[in-house]
Amino acid sequence: MKSLTNHLVTTSHTALFLLLFLFLLKQNAISQSRSDEIHRLDNPMTVEFLMANLKDQTPRLVLNRERDRRLRDNLEHDPVVQAYFETLKKDAGRIMKEPLLEREIYDGRRMLGISRQMLNRLGILGMVYHIERDPDVLQRINRELINVSNYIDWNPSHFLDTGEMALAVALALDWAGQDLPVSTVELAEKALIEKGLKPGFEGNRGWITGNNNWNQVCHGGMIAAAIAIADRDPHLAAKTINRALDGMPYALHEYAPDGVYPEGATYWDYGTMYTVITESMLTSAFGTDFGITESPGFLESADYRMLLVGPSGEFFNFFDAGSNLLNDRGREEQTDAWFNRGNGVVNLMWFAAHTGNSLYFDPSYFTDQKDDRRRSRFDGPALVWLSEYQPVEHKPLPLIWKGDGVNPVVIFRGGENDPEHNPELFYLGAKGGRATISHGHMDAGSFVFELDGVRWSIDQGMQSYATIEQTGFNLWERCQDCDRWTLQAYNNFGHSTLTANDALHKADGYAPLVDFNDGDGGSNPEAIFDLTEIFDGHLQSASRRFVKEGPRSILVEDNVELSESTKVITWQLITTAEVIPVKGGAILKKDDKELTLEILSPADSNVSVISLNPPPMELDKRIEDLKRVEVRVPAWVFDGQEGTITVRLTGN
Repeated sequence: MKSLTNHLVTTSHTALFLLLFLFLLKQNAISQSRSDEIHRLDNPMTVEFLMANLKDQTPRLVLNRERDRRLRDNLEHDPVVQAYFETLKKDAGRIMKEPLLEREIYDGRRMLGISRQMLNRLGILGMVYHIERDPDVLQRINRELINVSNYIDWNPSHFLDTGEMALAVALALDWAGQDLPVSTVELAEKALIEKGLKPGFEGNRGWITGNNNWNQVCHGGMIAAAIAIADRDPHLAAKTINRALDGMPYALHEYAPDGVYPEGATYWDYGTMYTVITESMLTSAFGTDFGITESPGFLESADYRMLLVGPSGEFFNFFDAGSNLLNDRGREEQTDAWFNRGNGVVNLMWFAAHTGNSLYFDPSYFTDQKDDRRRSRFDGPALVWLSEYQPVEHKPLPLIWKGDGVNPVVIFRGGENDPEHNPELFYLGAKGGRATISHGHMDAGSFVFELDGVRWSIDQGMQSYATIEQTGFNLWERCQDCDRWTLQAYNNFGHSTLTANDALHKADGYAPLVDFNDGDGGSNPEAIFDLTEIFDGHLQSASRRFVKEGPRSILVEDNVELSESTKVITWQLITTAEVIPVKGGAILKKDDKELTLEILSPADSNVSVISLNPPPMELDKRIEDLKRVEVRVPAWVFDGQEGTITVRLTGN
């Protein structure tokens, strides 16, 4: 009996433990589900709500009567606002001398350049007219609207073109429509409906619930059009805005949890610009943004964007991002703004106005009246945000930062002096993620590294889409065997990462950030990415660890567990520096500076240098002096099934 009792007690304890274990698993699953849950926007939008809450007079888009009063007051008293408005007037004069734009599908697919020029024109002309009521400017707006409204269509097959054109026309109508001929207003409103809004409800529009920049741009353009024609067709307007408020969270969710925009720096500028102008339009028209700025990670993304700029002025240009330099590699042609130029500055102006953080405000852009100033097509709306800016604090960027999410990124910055203004300082940008993200590359584990004003490890960044597409090359499919991964700039052979068995990374393999330590404020930070999935069985497991050993040294440590199929592992560094192999490593030289590459393990390893100029394929991106530094380690070198490849990069 006692034995039976003990057995029952033991069985009972086991059952309780099992139930507890299952409960904890369930709770963990619920917790994970909640962490991945999309933050929904408030959506009361009906015809009744629209008619009751839409401002009863124009302007409604970005501007309203309250904002207009503030703007005019600042034009009287604020020298930066005054200087910027003078620049807009100068730009308006330039625009009025240019010929009208013709509808042109310039690469066989896109009209996007035309739409963007139109947005630049009508945004500037509309704002200048709104302030000064110059009849010559009004006449030019009238001609532009008649011209673009008579296009056969706004290229709805590439709906970004339609979205940007709709925003352009809507702003002009809102800011100048009360003084335009009735016939022009009717023509433009009809164009917004027939060439913008209605095509947005036709066919398969994946952007409606998409998670990339298309969602932000297309919904933004459609919201602008809807508000502009709301008095004419409130049912269509309410239907459009209701759909947008339901659809936008799918893209906004990508900023969570820390502000990383998965598509990279260039597309942060693009997608985020349309989100902030959408927020501004909704707030001006309805008095609420319906929760946009409460989306997790969205406001934090301004720091992410600024942290992607190294001391040299170049982006950590992963995925399809430009380098941040006007000729894509030459620093001498940069403009004055240290964190960037054009759309980036204007974008961050909204964040400065919204948060009061002067870190995001670059007055040089707004006071620069040079003819070659790098302009933004959102310069008109930016005048409103500039007038709203009231500095509250200056919250500097962290020296050591990590951003988690679907495309995790870590940034190590610093040195012995001011990290924001010393171009000689340390900068590491490293990432995980997966290649199948929008605009993705096979770059998990890759990094860029700057020291002494030189970018030693580079990312090739973007290529011209049109040049590639016109050959019939399928650039956009992201299956494992798709054309995209044959391009050197897109596959792992063109990135400073790890390769096994000379094979492509697994396209949908995910490399999470699994450990991060800020080093007690930045002295010796480290981060670890789990790269196991990207090797698809070529390695049993793999992780990459970055350690900032000091102000002039970075350690890259790869811990691998071999599989039965492992034959060779290749450590790669992509660089434009001169590379001089030496025993156990190499000396890199560029711009009269030197960097030592030291192979700490395996012992007796050496580098080989593969020239990538010219690149392997005719379609590949050409970069002068591009090369791949390789440390090739045969599987037999490792003692057993586990091993480590450790490389130190140190400034001389």
